[in-house]
Amino acid sequence: MIEKFNNMFKIPELRNKLLITLGLIAICRLGVFIPMPGVDTTVLKSYFQQFTQTGVGQLLGLVDLFAGGAMSSGAIFGLGIMPYISASIIFQLLVGVVPFLEKLQKEGEAGRKKINQYTRFTTVGLCLFQAFIMTRTLYAIEINNVPVVPVHLQGFQFQLTAALLLTTGTMFLMWIGEQIDSYGIGSGISLIIMVSIVDRLPWAFSQILQNFTFSIAPAEHQIGIAKLLILLCAFLIIVAGVVFITQGQRRIPVQQAKHTRGRKVYGGQKHFLPLKVNQAGVMPIIFAQSLLILPSAITRGLQVRFEPGTFWYWITSRMTEIFQGGFVYVVMYVFLIAFFCYFWTAIQFNPKEMSNNMKDYGSFIPGIRPGHRTAEYLENVMSRITLAGASFLAVIAILPMMISGGFEINRAVASFYGGTGLLIVVGVALDLVQKIESHLVMRHYSGFLGGSSRIRGRRG
Repeated sequence: MIEKFNNMFKIPELRNKLLITLGLIAICRLGVFIPMPGVDTTVLKSYFQQFTQTGVGQLLGLVDLFAGGAMSSGAIFGLGIMPYISASIIFQLLVGVVPFLEKLQKEGEAGRKKINQYTRFTTVGLCLFQAFIMTRTLYAIEINNVPVVPVHLQGFQFQLTAALLLTTGTMFLMWIGEQIDSYGIGSGISLIIMVSIVDRLPWAFSQILQNFTFSIAPAEHQIGIAKLLILLCAFLIIVAGVVFITQGQRRIPVQQAKHTRGRKVYGGQKHFLPLKVNQAGVMPIIFAQSLLILPSAITRGLQVRFEPGTFWYWITSRMTEIFQGGFVYVVMYVFLIAFFCYFWTAIQFNPKEMSNNMKDYGSFIPGIRPGHRTAEYLENVMSRITLAGASFLAVIAILPMMISGGFEINRAVASFYGGTGLLIVVGVALDLVQKIESHLVMRHYSGFLGGSSRIRGRRG
């Protein structure tokens, strides 16, 4: 394995790309330690530690996870790169709905540049909007009557300054991601998110080790040797399972029609159309979490407005409990994940367009008539595959709750045993390894898997 890593630095082009990528990522991490002026970071960190189970705490914790701890530190990178991701998702959805954007996408590189420009403008608007909401939320946070933002600083001037700093931080991260795309290796935005999530791993391990004891029969809320080994093995098995499903594909055989020109016969080759098992990626979990966290935050905000013992206080408290866990929460969570799996796949996968493209290029699926029949066949196959992908995502999504309740560990620590963070880390890591592997094999170096092997999708 050491020889494989040495081979990466023997290729000048690959070495330069790796060094540029590492340097730009290091700059990203520096912004996490630059706090906004006027924010008491000690009080803010205490709030995140105490209220991680509440609706507002879960919502802020999800954003803080993608920001690499910048939000809990009150840093200028507090919004992270998520506003840009949100803007990109919005335009991906609008391309299939708005004819003007669909026409731009079909124009090629010039059209994509125009859409990227609109995405940047939308990112600025989302940043300003989210920054104003975030600063207003900071006004309401206090620990032992000590506010995060001192009362004498609260006002429009502080909000404007904080909003500009947070927006500038997000736009700077977006620029770094684009520089990684141009001069580094891997997807810049995805790498920034992955590094932000991986940065929390040492903290998660430290939380486990704080409650660790060498006793064979540990006390309540302590982690013994047996429980620690089970947690370690469970983490490795879950990661292996995520890799297994992420690489999983259903390969549909495709036959190319033969063409006779003079005395020569062209075409006739056989190849495969790969359909990913997890076509929707991590998006269904993000959408489902957002829809379930927001009602919890709203009901908790309403709960504090009513007197204990009243009817409305009882209603809001029951609603808060429902949205924070339990059987009803899990059922709604699984249903929303399945719904968004099919919804996102329907947007990204167009069987009719794919069938027309195959027909134009003279390709067909053996035993299936080209045209409408092929589109129906692809849609039916994709529906069955999506069911498997949705089941996988549902299991991954509820694993942190099961680990947290079964092993009595912090939910923030248990989040590394599944959910959004693990899927993003595994997916980005696989993509990065594939790109490095292609550089090595192309220059006749042995890849990470040895010889000329490459990471291939597993057949479904």
